[in-house]
Amino acid sequence: MLANPRFHGKPPLQSSFLHSLRNEGFAFSFCCPGKFPLSSSIPLSLVRTSKTLRIKALNQTNTAEATNDSSEGSQYISKPYSVKIPVGDRHIFVETGHIGRQASGSVSVTDGETIVYASCCLADDPSEPTDFYPLSVHYQERFSAAGRTSGGFFKREGRAKDHEVLICRLIDRPLRPTMMKGFYHETQVLSWVLSYDGLHSPDSLAITASGIAVALSEVPHSKTIAGVRIGLVGDKYIVNPTTKEMEESELDLVLAGTDTAILMIEGFCNFLPEEKVLKAVEIGQEAVRVICNEVEALVKKCGKPKMVEAIKLPPPELYRHVEEIAGGELVKALQLKNKIPRRKALSALEEKVITILTEKGFVSKDETSGGAEIIPELFEDEDEDEALLLDGEVDEGDVHIKPVSRKPIPKFFSEVDVKLVFKDVTSKFLRRRIVEGGKRSDGRTPTGIRVINSECGLLPRAHGSTLFTRGETQALAVVTLGDKQMAQRIDNLVDVDEVKRFYLQYSFPPSCVGEVGRMGAPSRREIGHGMLAERALEPILPSEDDFPYTIRVESNITESNGSSSMASVCGGCLALQDAGVPVKGSIAGIAMGMVLDTQEFGGDGQPLILSDITGSEDASGDMDFKVAGNETGITAFQMDIKVGGVTLSIMEQALLQARDGRKQILAEMSKCTPPPSRKLSEHAPLILVMRVKPEKINMIIGSGGKKVKSIIEETGVESIDTQSNGVVKITARDLASLEKTKAIILNLTMVPKIGDIFRNCEIKSIVAFGAFVEIAPGREGLCHISELSSDFLAKVEDVYKVGDRVDVKLIEINDKGQLRLSVRALLPEASSEKSVKGQPNTPMKEAGSSPISPPKGIFRRAASTTKVEPLKDDSKSTSVNDKEGNRMVNGEAKIGS
Repeated sequence: MLANPRFHGKPPLQSSFLHSLRNEGFAFSFCCPGKFPLSSSIPLSLVRTSKTLRIKALNQTNTAEATNDSSEGSQYISKPYSVKIPVGDRHIFVETGHIGRQASGSVSVTDGETIVYASCCLADDPSEPTDFYPLSVHYQERFSAAGRTSGGFFKREGRAKDHEVLICRLIDRPLRPTMMKGFYHETQVLSWVLSYDGLHSPDSLAITASGIAVALSEVPHSKTIAGVRIGLVGDKYIVNPTTKEMEESELDLVLAGTDTAILMIEGFCNFLPEEKVLKAVEIGQEAVRVICNEVEALVKKCGKPKMVEAIKLPPPELYRHVEEIAGGELVKALQLKNKIPRRKALSALEEKVITILTEKGFVSKDETSGGAEIIPELFEDEDEDEALLLDGEVDEGDVHIKPVSRKPIPKFFSEVDVKLVFKDVTSKFLRRRIVEGGKRSDGRTPTGIRVINSECGLLPRAHGSTLFTRGETQALAVVTLGDKQMAQRIDNLVDVDEVKRFYLQYSFPPSCVGEVGRMGAPSRREIGHGMLAERALEPILPSEDDFPYTIRVESNITESNGSSSMASVCGGCLALQDAGVPVKGSIAGIAMGMVLDTQEFGGDGQPLILSDITGSEDASGDMDFKVAGNETGITAFQMDIKVGGVTLSIMEQALLQARDGRKQILAEMSKCTPPPSRKLSEHAPLILVMRVKPEKINMIIGSGGKKVKSIIEETGVESIDTQSNGVVKITARDLASLEKTKAIILNLTMVPKIGDIFRNCEIKSIVAFGAFVEIAPGREGLCHISELSSDFLAKVEDVYKVGDRVDVKLIEINDKGQLRLSVRALLPEASSEKSVKGQPNTPMKEAGSSPISPPKGIFRRAASTTKVEPLKDDSKSTSVNDKEGNRMVNGEAKIGS
């Protein structure tokens, strides 16, 4: 340490060689072995921007000047730059050049005390060309952002949670259409929540931050994107509302777009009409426009040059060649109505095109239609008569020239380019068929709906089941009812113990499209589609007070040819009705598509909206707009597009056409055969809801939960759920165990009064100073030895033993609630007690105990059969209480929710 000149305020010694190199402004290259010797120097102009390590040689005596330099190196060590952008009724703070300076683009966005950091990086070398842009998006909420630690064993963030996956999709969907085709450098966008104040949601900020990071980076893209959330409180639309405002909002809409168009919307609402949704979209688009304009100004100041030179597109003439080879057969293949034969025909045709263009070579018709090209061929003809030649035309030793035709040279192309072009040409032919012919592959008109069939009660042991089929898309929806233990627990930034009593899980196995594939954890697509269907159905569910069950819906896709998430909505709704859940109405879902530029395919130039799109129309079309709701309003929606954006007028046309489609689907759902039972299954659990005084809850639980566990073991019920407000929920498989548990809890929580008499009570244990007598199941009191007899007793065992039954009277309750009983007070000798009136062999009801207010939609099981039938008509059902005023579900004796 003493030998280090830095600790004495002196600059370190430098070799004259290194010093001279720094002064010359040269850079070393340690990453290209073999190209330059280690001792050689490389001018900065030779350092490439995409593959090699970029090094700016800074003069130590003039570092400030080098930092402010506008040359290439200053892009990587830049000073911080920040800007405030108005969003709604406040500003967001955007800063770049402070954190993550080695990333291609990085930015932090602050709203209140919520901070989201996003970065964009790209690989140095391009990956293999493909039709899918190599973009990956990752979003993570750091628990430290809210001053918490992960509840897991490892105490660190791990696999992405479902809501994080959903936000990843919100970021990915608007970014992807803006990426340039032909750019194959793998691009990664990371977004982290670094601080969360509990008021300002980070998801819309993450969309904006990711869009800014891409705009600042070298990744070539068409437009800058931004995102906002729109809420509706009363009649007021709020841009980026706080979490408190969202609690009262009728709408939760997340919108992303550019300064001129909408790229993505997703959200849910409570049966809002289309007009209100469109108004929210209009307000959101205006907010996005303001953000994008400010970001464009920021990019001009500190953005990096785009790698446009890295874009590699297929040769333009290849499109013409593919159309010449496959045009006629492609038209025939696209007319096949069934998906599997059409897919096989297209696959065989693609292989044929690839073989011709990559192995055999292809000569365009245009190159041979004008006849063979005449070229001179050299040869010597010794026998030709020289007299035929004019003087001076041929000298001795010259060769004679004979015109011959040259064969066209076949052209060869790469297999990847052929595949990319074949896909584009197929999409072009499909669009032309729809626009010019007015018919789709399955023969429908643009507004037509596929044939719908539905069947309920397919699975006898399930609580509710439906097989919903629409064309070649089929969903098997299954409903399972349970208690609170079946609820889904969520570990998020703020609510540690948040649970969901309703959730829908979507499964898309490879077999549903006739393929083989790897089975594992749910994909991002499965999580996203499941959440969309869940949000669509949630508004029709009864409240927990009306229906205390936890509800799980499984949507298993058994066939798929487009709109499988909307089939999950339709099938899930019918399955809920089949399980006896008192839903508020029916919900249907439909997916809308679009051909944006119809003039190219023989149309009038106006966008063509397609109802109930298939898989090929989704892949080859310009939009996928999913809308769920009933005849009058919308409950959930999701739109992503493949073009530069859509306008409000296009969205309005799609929403109105979707409403007409939902009406047709709801009409077909009402024809379900067999129809939903609308009754609780005999295999569903029984749930009894009762209320006791909150201070009595501990008597049910017992020390360390011993008492409640002993009750469960004794009665055989599945669970007893107690809440601090005095609500007790008992879940059982049979009515006998439910009634037994109910009696025990009533006796445990009853409030006895001094003077009450209890007949035929069992002696549970004997001690030296008396006996403990059970006056009610689970409730004991002490009868002192002096109160066991009117005569003197030396030992209790002289008169009584465990198991004997006696009549006792309550004579005292101490401060701890312990009971003192007396046998002597009821003996004939105790004349002073003769006037006391008791309640023989009947435990007292708890003073002040009251049941929960009865709900609607009460069900009971018929006494003569195991089937469950509604007490009254579903729409006008009334509540029924048992004699104690408690409510039960799915039981013989007036069981309700």
